[in-house]
Amino acid sequence: MRFAFSVAASAALAFGLLAVAAPCAAQTAATDAADPYIWLEDANGARAMDWVNAHNAKATAVLEADKRYPTLYREALTIAEAKDRIPAGRFLHGEIYNFWQDADHVRGIWRKASLASYRTETPQWTTVLDVTALGKAEGKSWVYKGASCARPAETRCLLNLSEGGEDAVTIREFDLTTDKFVDGGFMIPKSKARVAWEDQDTLLISNAWAPGELTASGYPYIVKRLKRGQPLSAAVEVYRGDKSDGGYGVSPEVLRDAKGNTLSVITRPLDTFRQETYVLTPKGTERLAIPMKASVDELIDGRVLIRTEEDWTAGGKTFPAGSLAWTTLAALKADPAHLKPTLLYALGPRESLDETASTEGKLLVTVLDNVKSRAYVYTPTAAGFSRKALALPDNATIRITAADDHSNRAFVDVTSFLTPTSLWLADAASGSLARIKTLPAKFDASADVVEQFEATSKDGTKVPYFVVHRRDIKYDGSNPTLMTAYGGFQISETPAYSANNGKLWLERGGVYVLANIRGGGEFGPKWHEAGLVEKRQVIYDDFAGVAEDLIRRKITSPRRLGIQGGSNGGLLMGVEFTERPDLWNAVVIDVPLLDMIRISKIAAGASWQGEYGDVNANPKAMAFWLKTSPYQNLKAGVKYPEPFIFTTTKDDRVGPQHARKFAARMEEMHLPFLFYENTEGGHGSGADLKQQAHTQALTMTYLQRKLMD
Repeated sequence: MRFAFSVAASAALAFGLLAVAAPCAAQTAATDAADPYIWLEDANGARAMDWVNAHNAKATAVLEADKRYPTLYREALTIAEAKDRIPAGRFLHGEIYNFWQDADHVRGIWRKASLASYRTETPQWTTVLDVTALGKAEGKSWVYKGASCARPAETRCLLNLSEGGEDAVTIREFDLTTDKFVDGGFMIPKSKARVAWEDQDTLLISNAWAPGELTASGYPYIVKRLKRGQPLSAAVEVYRGDKSDGGYGVSPEVLRDAKGNTLSVITRPLDTFRQETYVLTPKGTERLAIPMKASVDELIDGRVLIRTEEDWTAGGKTFPAGSLAWTTLAALKADPAHLKPTLLYALGPRESLDETASTEGKLLVTVLDNVKSRAYVYTPTAAGFSRKALALPDNATIRITAADDHSNRAFVDVTSFLTPTSLWLADAASGSLARIKTLPAKFDASADVVEQFEATSKDGTKVPYFVVHRRDIKYDGSNPTLMTAYGGFQISETPAYSANNGKLWLERGGVYVLANIRGGGEFGPKWHEAGLVEKRQVIYDDFAGVAEDLIRRKITSPRRLGIQGGSNGGLLMGVEFTERPDLWNAVVIDVPLLDMIRISKIAAGASWQGEYGDVNANPKAMAFWLKTSPYQNLKAGVKYPEPFIFTTTKDDRVGPQHARKFAARMEEMHLPFLFYENTEGGHGSGADLKQQAHTQALTMTYLQRKLMD
């Protein structure tokens, strides 16, 4: 009887969904039919590229002709190519590996040094792979996208190589004992495949195994096991999601601790944030009983760490959202459906769980406390874990950049707005810390200060923000001010040392503002969830509220206030541009999302419906974006500031289509704008250092023209 009721209820629900989805579909179709610029969505089409080239020429004619541009480009390139940057180190195969780009290595080299040598001012590097030379030899515009190596031996690695910076990569096996690609080794042609080493001779691969086996957002959903020597066609399926899955595609991961314990995990995202988690056991693939907003974080000393982003009741206990809990690997494998976890960390009222990383026998954890970092070492004990703080500098951002599986060492970055970034070698066993590298000062910060204020948003919420400025500024509204934020995907924006911001903006008298608006993760999952889907207006109100607070304090004025953001931050800029044009005199819109009605039909847009909603099925999402989506809400006759819109042709994540169409609509309305599209670079500012410096110089030229003249 209960089964019959479920079927009837499901049928009724399905009918209801069809009833509400139909108007959404009709609205989408009507919007598409009225859109004269869909032809610009052909990313590499001849007509679209002709349009791009014409508008690039207009923008560069203005910005590169400015007398400031040559100096800004030279300074940006000097910063980018400087050889006194801190080389980010990775513990691998008993040595320290680093990927490095400079004027002599435009696309970069992968290189190695001993730890003892790495700790010196002038490490003795050995080149492992020259990506620039490889690209020239193979006739490819290769961009290095990282390497994953088979543990515990770490002699074989899978290198990810992208053509021009796309997310899609070609994966090739590389031997660290010979520093050469493996003849007849593992190779996966260009795709968005996800790969994990099960052992030295076995891979778990999520891929499109046949044409069309991708989700609507272009990600794979089928995982197979491949043995060394087998062709891809011989791989054996171990898990299958569904073509209708959302998010970023089904992904395998293999966790391993220093005792040789392993756990193979498969995550199946249903949308941007909700996912099903499975583990491979002797019985086959079994569902792990953790919330959909939870993930397996680490495996250490036979214990599995689980991070939960929603309240979770298990084993008679409740774990609040933002917690870190653990269970034994043996118990998890014995009964994945009935876990009895133990709490390790629960966030405080102004805290957020940030990073976790495991060494040979220790767990490193960083948290944010009112947007300032704290770092802790957790040690496994017979009863659970003990905790000890790492004595790193206060009022800074702490990042765990690498942890060693074969010792208890880790590299930790410490950075803040005005203090050059330093790299510390931590011994998690003893708690000892040694600062081994410090970035030389890249700008004169002697006259600058950092302050943290709070603005009051439209609904009364207190929103913190940082202001970096000269100590002697006049509070008369005359200070050129650049404000930024991200406001999405539970990503926390924290203080960081930026040579470009310092040299090209602060040194010239500019004020820099970082706003910690809702949508981010600065105060845990609830800070993020407050702005999901149709509740998103609070994010845009928070940003405007910070701007109004800056104006109220007479730090700046609309005439001198500019804003900049990229990706989801580019969407933020687009909304602020259309909703509050009265507040800004400069708006930099980088690699943005702007057409929120057709987002699911552009690049990987369908994967973000957990953040933005599905306008094709959710009437509330459709109603919200019809009145908020920047592309649909440009209006002729409104006095908008002249924006600088930047994107890249090779961006296969967000896509250049949003930026192009927004600019085209502005042009139709005879509204002023500057548009520039880099033909390489992926979802970023450029594929190499010269391209990145060019983008930086164009942007800063624009901002100085608008805010300092």
